[in-house]
Amino acid sequence: MLTVERQAMIMKVLKEKHTVKLNELVDLTGSSESTIRRDLTELESGKKLKRIHGGATLLQKKRLEPTIAEKSSKNIQEKRQIAQFASSFVEKGDCIFLDAGTTTLEMIPFLKDKQVVVVTNGLSNVVELVEAGIETHVVGGQVKPGTRAFIGRSAIETLETFRFDSAFLGANGITPEDGCTTPDPQEAFVKTYAKSRSRQSYVVADHSKFGEVSFAKFAELKDVTLLTSSYLEEHVQNTYKEIVDIKVVAI
Repeated sequence: MLTVERQAMIMKVLKEKHTVKLNELVDLTGSSESTIRRDLTELESGKKLKRIHGGATLLQKKRLEPTIAEKSSKNIQEKRQIAQFASSFVEKGDCIFLDAGTTTLEMIPFLKDKQVVVVTNGLSNVVELVEAGIETHVVGGQVKPGTRAFIGRSAIETLETFRFDSAFLGANGITPEDGCTTPDPQEAFVKTYAKSRSRQSYVVADHSKFGEVSFAKFAELKDVTLLTSSYLEEHVQNTYKEIVDIKVVAI
C-alpha cells in the first residue's frame, strides 16, 4: 500500500471514530507498527491529527468546549494522579486559587490537611471544598452552564481583592507556539487575572491537552509551570523540557 493511500485510510478511520489506537491501524493497513508511527508523525506535522498515548485523535475545534460531565468521564485516573501530584506543590497555610475544571476538582481531597484558604471560580468545587472543611471564597459573576465556571465583571472585581501564593489552572490546549488556551475568552480572562495575582502559577493538564489549540490564550508557557503525567509521550516531554518548566508524574 502506498503511503498516500495508507494515510488517507488513517484519516478516514479517524473521522469516523475520532480516536483510534495504534494496533487498530496496524491491523487495518497490514503495515508494521514503525510504519504507522512514521505516518502519524507526518500527519501530525501537517496538522491533520494529534498523536496521543497509544494512538491518535482528531484535532479539536477552536471553540469546542466539553461540559463538566463530558470531561469527567475522560482520563479519570490520570487526572486524579496529576491532581495528587499538583497538591504536593501546596504548602501548609497557603492561599491558593483553584480554577474551574475536572483536574483541579480532583485536587480537593488532597488539600484537606494543609490548612489552606481557597478562592475558586468553579461552582463544582464549592461543595467539595466546604465538605472537606477548607476555608472557601467564591468569586461572583455569571455561571456558565457547561463548565460551571463563574465569569464576567463581578468575577474580575472579586479577584482584584485577593493575592495568592499559587494558582492552579486548567487548559484545553497547550502548544509551544500558542501557549495555554481555552475556548471561551471570558474564562481566559479570569485565568489570566488569577495568574497575575499569584506568586506561582501551575497549569494542570492530562496528556490529551498537549498539541491542541483553543480559541483564547491565557498564558505564555514561560509564565507557568506545567504539571502532567507520563502518559505524555517521552519525545513530547523532551520538546517541552527544552523551553518550559514542566513536571511529570509517573503513572
